[in-house]
Amino acid sequence: MSATAYPLQWPSDWPRTRHRERSRFDTTFAKARDGLADELERMGARHVVLSTNIELRLDGQPYANRAQPGDPGVAVYFEYKKQPRTFACDRWDRIEDNIQAIRKTIEALRGIERWGASDMMERAFTGFTALPDQTHGAWWAVLGVDRDASPALVESMYRQKRSKTHPDKGGDEAEFDRVQKAWNAYLREAP
Repeated sequence: MSATAYPLQWPSDWPRTRHRERSRFDTTFAKARDGLADELERMGARHVVLSTNIELRLDGQPYANRAQPGDPGVAVYFEYKKQPRTFACDRWDRIEDNIQAIRKTIEALRGIERWGASDMMERAFTGFTALPDQTHGAWWAVLGVDRDASPALVESMYRQKRSKTHPDKGGDEAEFDRVQKAWNAYLREAP
């Protein structure tokens, strides 16, 4: 699994939340992080990577006492029954609330298995099999800009790369598709 814990590695095909809300979860970062780890362990998950924009301690875990970063998104990558899985959440305006939302989701899925409908759990998990598509890369890397580049610069670079890679102009269809996917990812994430 090639996910990184820091900085946040958001799944490339998952849309981003445009307007975040304050949640009603009453938790701290440490409680949410430890609760998520417990749920994943109970489920039998392996090779867990919690990806956020919180710097890491020497032991590889995110600091619990850091200020909220500008992007409170959270993604957790793991292996379940020898299949790579990922959950991501950025609906809430605090990292600990997004971690808690993922923890609660996994707890509910574990309940499905405990209550005797394990086939339903496997069916539910089919929607969470895709890890970030490493062949396409992050939109900003594909378009050749910094992640915080101005919208005008991003659009300009997109138009240049689209023109250069367009199959009707002698470009490579796979590269053109990669540029289009990067542009669509930018549009989903743009403010």
